[in-house]
Amino acid sequence: MNNYLIARALGALVVIAGVTLVVFVVLRLTGDPTSLLLDPAAPREAYDQLREDLGIDKPIPVQYAKFLSDALRGDFGTSFQYHRSATALVLDSVPATLQLTAAALAITIGVGVPLGIWSAIRRDSVSDFVISTVTLIGQSMPNFWLGIVLILFFAVQLKWLPTSGSGDWKHLILPAITLASHPVSKIARVTRTEFLEHLGKDYVRTAKAKGLTERVVLMRHTFRNVLIPLVTIISLDLGYLLGGAIIVETVFAWPGMGRLIIQAINQRDFPVIQAAVIYIAVLIVAINFIVDMLYMLLDPRIRMT
Repeated sequence: MNNYLIARALGALVVIAGVTLVVFVVLRLTGDPTSLLLDPAAPREAYDQLREDLGIDKPIPVQYAKFLSDALRGDFGTSFQYHRSATALVLDSVPATLQLTAAALAITIGVGVPLGIWSAIRRDSVSDFVISTVTLIGQSMPNFWLGIVLILFFAVQLKWLPTSGSGDWKHLILPAITLASHPVSKIARVTRTEFLEHLGKDYVRTAKAKGLTERVVLMRHTFRNVLIPLVTIISLDLGYLLGGAIIVETVFAWPGMGRLIIQAINQRDFPVIQAAVIYIAVLIVAINFIVDMLYMLLDPRIRMT
């Protein structure tokens, strides 16, 4: 167990270090941010002075060494655009992203799992066909397109919900549904597949032969064996939700990390982009680590050494 935890922790550090290197190098390859911060007619001396002030006049290895040293202390520099700490900007936007992600996750689990179970126990029925068709479409639709369609219908035409922004719970409905559309479809399909696989096994037939009701067989026996693959898929979907929030937050003007990243990319605001991407990477790595620990609780047969 201890060896497993150490190995996972070391692996997490390697992943985060890799993310810092990739995002740092790729950003430097996108161009010089001073071209967006100064008037094109400004003298060359002004550009040189600004590069020196921003610390981007040195060789990339030197810049990376300083960046890594500062990042280990939680200092990602000052935003080129807002002239505030990049860390403070990102942390201010984290609650909004977590709120949207939590709402989308609740929809994913609360809708996807029951749909998958119903589809499995009603195999080859009309409802099974409808659910399978809808989930296939849901996995195929780009969420930015779905978001625009939902805005046009529910906000512009029916005027039931706000078009964008944040505030009360009504502002959360459309972006959460949009973000959850793909994970709901995937969870429903995976749940259906897993249930169909287990419903034909001997232990299910034995439970039914003992006179147990279908509900008891499904929830007490089958569902427990389906939990591990479901937890795996849900953990992967959490990463998708955090990453997918970038587009959804932009479509709905939701004040989270995703919208902040898009704005920073448009302005080549290196410190903010670096801080946001690394915080997202840390969140995803932490989620995966927690899920690995959950496996032991869900199935005592699993032994990590």
